[in-house]
Amino acid sequence: MNPNSNAATTQAMVAIALQILPGVEGWTAPRGPGMIVTEEALAASAEEVAAADLPDAAGVIVAAFGDPGQAALAARLDCPVVGIGAAAAAEAGMGGRRFAVVTTTPGLERSVDGLMRAHAGAGRYVGCFLTQGDPLRLMEDADALDRALMAGIDRAAGQGAAVAIIGGGPLGEAAERLADHAAIPLIAPIRAAARALKDRL
Repeated sequence: MNPNSNAATTQAMVAIALQILPGVEGWTAPRGPGMIVTEEALAASAEEVAAADLPDAAGVIVAAFGDPGQAALAARLDCPVVGIGAAAAAEAGMGGRRFAVVTTTPGLERSVDGLMRAHAGAGRYVGCFLTQGDPLRLMEDADALDRALMAGIDRAAGQGAAVAIIGGGPLGEAAERLADHAAIPLIAPIRAAARALKDRL
């Protein structure tokens, strides 16, 4: 489920999830912004997700990093509903590791911090490291996005993070591109959620 209204983003996220979970299909929010960058948009997307009609789902991944609507949808459906934020936090914090989030959306920092602390397990969350520049513009330039994320990863490593989460569903392709080039291991939230859902299925 893509709580953003960008269908191309949905296709990209489905392609990543399919590498772990066969048979994945995409759902795109019928309204709202193409990329969620504010708390208000996150709250509005939660309502869309919670009310979605998914009659044949064996399991659901909510693929926006704030996990909007995940709890309400899980309460309504008879199948597992996994949020990419919670799944990434749980995976990053395994074994008590220190971890950070690197992302492009300063308007969501408060939500990210709360979600990470709630689901880190024994891990220690060292903070959210934000890229410089307008997040929507960065998404239009893959090279600039990758450079900005790498700078954030380096800052996180410098602050003692053992691993970094690339925080955002629309950042899934960037997480794939950077995995072999970063100074510390990266957690790709869509992959983390797909693994978590596969375990529950």
